[in-house]
Amino acid sequence: MTVLRQGMTAPRPPRGHSQAHPGVHPISALTHRTQRFQPLPEPLGEPPYRYSVGAAFPDIAQRAKKLKKLIFHVTADVGGVKRPDFQHRVAAAMKGDLNLPDDSLPNFMYIVGDVVYFNGQVEDYYDQFYEPYHQYNAPIFAIPGNHDGDPIDNSQASLDGFVRYFMDPTPKVQPESGDAPRVTISQPNVYFTLECPFATIVGMYTNVPEHGSIDSVQQQWLTNEFATAPDDKALIVALHHPVYSFDDHHSGSPRMADALQHAINDSRRVPNLVLTGHVHNYQRIEKSIVSSGATPFLVFGHGGYWHLHGMNAAAGTTDANTGATLVFEEHKRHGYLTLTVDSDQISGSMTLTDPEGSDPETDVDTFAYPAGPIHLKNNATVSL
Repeated sequence: MTVLRQGMTAPRPPRGHSQAHPGVHPISALTHRTQRFQPLPEPLGEPPYRYSVGAAFPDIAQRAKKLKKLIFHVTADVGGVKRPDFQHRVAAAMKGDLNLPDDSLPNFMYIVGDVVYFNGQVEDYYDQFYEPYHQYNAPIFAIPGNHDGDPIDNSQASLDGFVRYFMDPTPKVQPESGDAPRVTISQPNVYFTLECPFATIVGMYTNVPEHGSIDSVQQQWLTNEFATAPDDKALIVALHHPVYSFDDHHSGSPRMADALQHAINDSRRVPNLVLTGHVHNYQRIEKSIVSSGATPFLVFGHGGYWHLHGMNAAAGTTDANTGATLVFEEHKRHGYLTLTVDSDQISGSMTLTDPEGSDPETDVDTFAYPAGPIHLKNNATVSL
């Protein structure tokens, strides 16, 4: 039991570590009072909740087939509440990328949670979603974050704003889009698999509690999606709450480590790349899960929310408890990632925007990792 003291705040993450606690997560009145697990909305589709990009957008599949690669934007924690200029600069840079030549043109955007702050309200979708991405004339997919699902009071259902745009059974233009109309899309659930050329993106909604929480049905689904993911495509996993993070505000989540660890050990399939947000900065973290090479865990919650989070470690730090290594970090500027996936590798480039409005800086962090299938050998197991 937590004893409340005058002036008490949530504890800061320990320096040099990538997860908030060693496994036993204490229940705190400071977080559990408001950040409670919220019931999930009814799914739009049937299990196993898969959305085919090729079926919904044939032109994307045709372009990827022609170019022999898939290019797309990824970002997180985008809602420009309080200081919208940061989100608008990032959005403008991504819209600028849509003017690139065909062989460099991103096909869609994938948001890894926290679309609208602070509570995912329908009335805030114009300011934080429709208007900033007006004329981003490519599809936008998303999984929710904790702020999308945390209702203000009983007058609001968890994730009602998210469902209204991203899980609309009959695509249409919602009235709240105002003068920035965008047709809604029909994602099958708040957690779903995006089936793409060259990549399978398994996106898990990790709910509202700090460090995330999923139920047993979601765990079963996650394991199934790993086990049935095709070997001829890269396996990418998206979670809002990060498995590892060397920041000084949230830190990484042992709960998400457990969820991912169980899915890997039970399915025998290891993701090629793990995408996360929640922490408002950029980090590229590696951990050696299998002998063939390091698995990348990316944190990129610098997509527009005004307050960026500092770091508790410098690049090159390895957490002795988890074995995770911080390879690269940026915590002073906002930005986004562009991923390119082909039959051989996943390559990425991180772009930063300038607070003073100068041109974006591209290729601030670049990387490439194998895209081929990674399976656990014999009786091997992993520990995250």
